[in-house]
Amino acid sequence: MMTNKKVLLGQTPAELKTVAQQLGMPAFAGQQIAKWLYDKHVTSIDEMTNLSKTNRELLASQYCVGAMPPIDSQRSQDGTVKYLFPVRCDSIATTETTTTLRFVETVFIPDGERGTLCVSCQVGCKMNCLFCQTGKQGFHGNLTTADILNQIYSLPERDLLTNVVFMGQGEPMDNLDNVLKATDILTAANGYAWSPKRITVSSVGLRGKLKRFLDESQCHVAISMHSPLPDQRLSLMPAEKAMPIAETVDLLRQYDFTHQRRCSFEYICFAGLNDTMEHARAIVRLLKGLECRVNLIRFHQIPDVDLPSADEQRMEQLRDYLTQHGVFTTIRASRGQDIFAACGLLSTARLNEETLS
Repeated sequence: MMTNKKVLLGQTPAELKTVAQQLGMPAFAGQQIAKWLYDKHVTSIDEMTNLSKTNRELLASQYCVGAMPPIDSQRSQDGTVKYLFPVRCDSIATTETTTTLRFVETVFIPDGERGTLCVSCQVGCKMNCLFCQTGKQGFHGNLTTADILNQIYSLPERDLLTNVVFMGQGEPMDNLDNVLKATDILTAANGYAWSPKRITVSSVGLRGKLKRFLDESQCHVAISMHSPLPDQRLSLMPAEKAMPIAETVDLLRQYDFTHQRRCSFEYICFAGLNDTMEHARAIVRLLKGLECRVNLIRFHQIPDVDLPSADEQRMEQLRDYLTQHGVFTTIRASRGQDIFAACGLLSTARLNEETLS
């Protein structure tokens, strides 16, 4: 599965043009390769039949497509499917940077005519949020652009996708170059040609990185809030120390979310901890004047974390108060909990540890 050849998947149309020219092929061959990749989804260079046999052999001598199908899947009783994808991330497990085969989980969520894919961008995560299983496995490397896109490229339900959310394993802003490149390919005319409004990128808020994302992308942004109170948010999310939620909101106020681009806040509800009227009033004050929405999320219990999940009635009260005070709020349906595919439950710690033994 691993190869020393360079990978075509994850290269932009402009980069594929350069590949063709460097191999002595005509420049338009780069557009042909891009179409075979991002429109036809071929798995081998031999399938690129409008390239001459000589050019296919030349291309294959140095490159491979780089698609890797999932090696395992689990299907929830609600129809959600969790896939296990191999990835070629940069390992940090040794003193020397090496490329090694690791794993991430990706979740496909069907909902009537909608099909949402929750993609991962890192193996593990540095953010170490108290309520998230991914952070408990530590950080083991950034996914390449190819590995991010492969979760779409090699997805069995690829043709059913209507939108993609970067809400799987890892912090997208901590792997910003590869995330931006992946979204560029998804929205490029010679790439997937998607509208940016089909893509949402989440973040805890990282200084400098979030601003760069907002400047360089038109995709939706979702911020992990989980508490409007700084001290409490810090106890849940160490990232609050580096970029406080108030500073994040101040940054967001500099951008226009009154048209197609959307700003949302993710808010996991913990009983008696962050679901009180004090928190509701603080959220309204914090978000006053910002065009946004809040998504309330049920907490899914993870090992060794003693946090209680809020009940349905309390979440409805919080939703109704926020909406009545000008903050449009929804309760996100919980999907895939029985296969550990719901929010905060993704982890490949055991598999990734095995690759190092």
